[in-house]
Amino acid sequence: MLDSATQTAEASAADERIAADAALLSDQLRVLRERLFAPAESKVLRTFSSGEAAKLIGVSDGYLRQLSIAGEGPQPETGAGGRRYYSLQDINALRQHLANQALVKGNIAKARSYVKWRDPEHEHLQVIAVTNFKGGSGKTTTSTHLAQHLALEGYRVLAVDLDPQASMSALLGYQPEVDLTGNDTLYGAIRYDEERRPLSEIIRKTYFDGLDFVPGNLELHEFEHTTPRMLATRQDDTEGFFFARIQAALQSVADDYDIVVIDCPPQLGFLTLSALCAATSVIVTVHPQMLDVASMSQFLYMTADLLSVVRSAGGTLNFDFLRYLITRYEPNDGPQTQIVGFLRSQFGERVLTAPMVKSTAISDAGLTKQTLYEVGRDNFTRSTYDRAMEALTAVNQEIEQLVREAWGRGE
Repeated sequence: MLDSATQTAEASAADERIAADAALLSDQLRVLRERLFAPAESKVLRTFSSGEAAKLIGVSDGYLRQLSIAGEGPQPETGAGGRRYYSLQDINALRQHLANQALVKGNIAKARSYVKWRDPEHEHLQVIAVTNFKGGSGKTTTSTHLAQHLALEGYRVLAVDLDPQASMSALLGYQPEVDLTGNDTLYGAIRYDEERRPLSEIIRKTYFDGLDFVPGNLELHEFEHTTPRMLATRQDDTEGFFFARIQAALQSVADDYDIVVIDCPPQLGFLTLSALCAATSVIVTVHPQMLDVASMSQFLYMTADLLSVVRSAGGTLNFDFLRYLITRYEPNDGPQTQIVGFLRSQFGERVLTAPMVKSTAISDAGLTKQTLYEVGRDNFTRSTYDRAMEALTAVNQEIEQLVREAWGRGE
């Protein structure tokens, strides 16, 4: 049996060893990022072929060619063989150009089909919380791809990484321990002391035109530590109860956005509870394995109990929609198929029709901290890429349609 001195020495050594491993890993991740994204050391979104651009805008490739020849709107880059390529910024400028033309002709509906921004007088800011109690359910992959899909479709989107592990931040090109210096996560806008900052000062632009971002890192844990102290001492808080702070922060920038996508932590703490209180809609990711479904059951029980306490304290909880998304689904796996059928029989339409299939294309893209929207089709076996993109598009279009219905846009 080890004496106390030896135990203390080994504990200290373990502490130092873990810290050294963390520093080593951080350094290597920085080297990897510099190699992947040199020389600017930041991510840049690829350009889109004329066919891809036309599909995103909602016009034919031939019509897009006519606009280019006529010199209307931004002019595309021309590659080998005269192929035309558009940046997302070009695509959004073309949307605006076509919307203006439609407005001149008095066709408001057509203009709105090009520029999909919400009407602030009649359509509220949509805040979608993507959550699950268990890690590994595809929560971060879902939220990041959803935010990017909505930006590609022309909405003004704010992505919020509320997970201290900061996986969404990594996918969007940030290395928290290097790129963030402190007080620059959402915690900076919801903290209880005089160091609180306006959320507008924390938001960062991304390489996706129309997609802004609030990064995450370990400082988010501070909210989990300071909130109990505030509740225990019953200090007066001029900014309201803890569960209203995220909602208040988001409302301060609401005029700049149509949709907010929050990647919640994989546990039911004060951050997740506050995000759910700020949300207008919720997506719960579910991996179709029995242990995951059992874990989700406990998550739902705990969430209901805690939200009922919030409601009794005056919190408003009215979701436009609550949906369960099947993730990492393998259609040829018999037990998984049975579990999906079980969930659909229990929850009906609250389970999204489209599941997100398990795909090596998404996993391989993640190795270079990219999403499927960022990599071209030529980087994968076409059947693998097309299968993943088809599933991803179906999921995100279904969620987008729910948002439009919540706004009263039934088309």
